[in-house]
Amino acid sequence: MSVQSSKKAMDGGWGWVIVVASFSAQLLAYGSPQSVGVLYPEWLNAFQESKGMTAWVGSLVSGVGLIASPICSACVVNFGARPVTIFSGVMISGGLMLSAFAPSVHFLMFSYGVVVGVGCGLLYAATVTITCQYFDKKRGLALGIVTTGTSIGGFLYATAQNEFIELFGLDGCLLLIGSFALNIIACGGLMRPLNLPAYYLKQRAALVEKAEEKLGERPLAMDHSIKKDLSVTDLLITAETKDTLASEKELLICSAVVKLLRKKQKAYIDYLHSIAERMRDRVFVAMCLALFLYPCWSISSTALPGGRGIGKLLLGMVMDIRWMNSFFLYGVTLVGSGMGLLLIPFIKSYVGLQVISAVLGFFSGNWSITPYMTAKVVGIERLTEAYGILMFFGGFGIMLGPPVVGWFYDWLQSYDLAFYFSGSCVLLGGVQLLLFALSCWDKTHDSSPKPEAECTQSCDRLAAVA
Repeated sequence: MSVQSSKKAMDGGWGWVIVVASFSAQLLAYGSPQSVGVLYPEWLNAFQESKGMTAWVGSLVSGVGLIASPICSACVVNFGARPVTIFSGVMISGGLMLSAFAPSVHFLMFSYGVVVGVGCGLLYAATVTITCQYFDKKRGLALGIVTTGTSIGGFLYATAQNEFIELFGLDGCLLLIGSFALNIIACGGLMRPLNLPAYYLKQRAALVEKAEEKLGERPLAMDHSIKKDLSVTDLLITAETKDTLASEKELLICSAVVKLLRKKQKAYIDYLHSIAERMRDRVFVAMCLALFLYPCWSISSTALPGGRGIGKLLLGMVMDIRWMNSFFLYGVTLVGSGMGLLLIPFIKSYVGLQVISAVLGFFSGNWSITPYMTAKVVGIERLTEAYGILMFFGGFGIMLGPPVVGWFYDWLQSYDLAFYFSGSCVLLGGVQLLLFALSCWDKTHDSSPKPEAECTQSCDRLAAVA
């Protein structure tokens, strides 16, 4: 495949198959975690644990995958989106089915919270990465469609899990949705990577195989030469000399192993170096802080899933407008969310709550444009690593949100202060990001457009590991 043919693959073609596969995978993976509230009362009745202890199951499945995002991103970089998606399907399905046999809430925290959570983190990193590889000019729209799968999955699974519980009980429900998650494996099979030229891949594979064979055979060959030399001068060799030669043989074997390890170690050293480099970027640090503060409101909001889905699609489409400043738009959505949360305690009517919930749901759709902004700050080459760091900070916000709100309620027997606190956090994140957006308008406003060929080659280099 030449560079020219790679250009045709961008913004269309098989890319739309990738969008459908990624959308379906996110729907199947996040359907149950997004509607975990349906399972929550069933777990309370089954295990007779406190509400706070049982609530940790939902917090873990939402936060663990995000906290583990740097590791998930490293897996995508080293193994590619297709195998990571397939493996995540096995993890999510296995975790859901294993939860059907959970004897306690603590076991459920591991099977549903950790196993399913990490599986979702792996799948999200893989689907977002491969979507960004296939799309350039329509990247915002593609990401909006893909990430809408989580909202639609939560909407559909909320009803489905209710029906399954009535028909088959809690255990049967978990087994069924676990079997549904196996379809993620089929979705992963469709995620064909953007390859480098075929001749280059064949040459590289042949060279690597040849080098590894030589490296593996070197200790044996040198040992054979040593034996040949010994047959000539065997009368001059003492026992101590034989021990020395045996030691040399061990050293040769160890050196071969070390060389093999260094090849793998270099990849992880480069990954850690890229993380340190990203944290020196002030705009990227501002995004990390905003992502950490933003999820604090998620548990106190009654945002409608429909508004969230519409927000993901529309914001993704707006991001594709050439003159649009992505950081300014993201900051505006954060400020709007913060103001909406601060207004909730003053709204007393049901209609008013519905309206503010729809507005908050729309603004929460800004989650879909986070990969777009990340690629704009660090470039498509470093997207996977940088996005993993961002999700790491967002995961801590999600993990800390429910306990903090619970403490406020236990303290004051009212949720008003929780709304004020979460709204202030989101507002702070939006304001500081707006300040950086205004100061770097020229930097983010396509001031240094990359040639299409260069973007294509960068995407090819990213996909070569898949």
